[in-house]
Amino acid sequence: MHYTVCKELNSVILSVSSQINFVCLISRQGKVRLTKWYSTYSQKERSKAIRELSGVILSRGPKLCNFVDWKGHKVVYKRYASLYFCICIDEEDNELEALEVIHHFVEILDRYFGSVCELDLIFNFHKAYYILDELLIAGELQESSKRTIAKLISAQDNLVEVAKEEASSLSNIIAQATK
Repeated sequence: MHYTVCKELNSVILSVSSQINFVCLISRQGKVRLTKWYSTYSQKERSKAIRELSGVILSRGPKLCNFVDWKGHKVVYKRYASLYFCICIDEEDNELEALEVIHHFVEILDRYFGSVCELDLIFNFHKAYYILDELLIAGELQESSKRTIAKLISAQDNLVEVAKEEASSLSNIIAQATK
């Protein structure tokens, strides 16, 4: 009985989850710091969407709600320090769930970078993309546990360090052999 209840609950949760069309981080000056597209957009459509949305979002007052209707979709955004974290979802999707995904992403970035700032994302954009890829796959929330994502990121960092050490030692061997 417990298994059937969990199975039914799991299918309900899966049917409620929303499809994210894209994620975008924009600075207060309108510079794009990160984008991830989960729906098909041409390069021209992407540029136009970013230009339109950054104009709309940056011009909104701080007291207005964090949801914007845009071309049959909803854009949910939240400002953290000097960055606007934006998620485009379908019109029928839950805005509060999208806000939770944004907050979850920011918490993971904070945990990794130690109070993340715009410069962290500029100089370590590959890490920000890696963290986002651990969080979302194909526009769906993949992992909700911050601890699990932290372990995966740590394992990735360890692999990179091992690869660097191996490349360095290989370079030393080649340098000694060619003397």
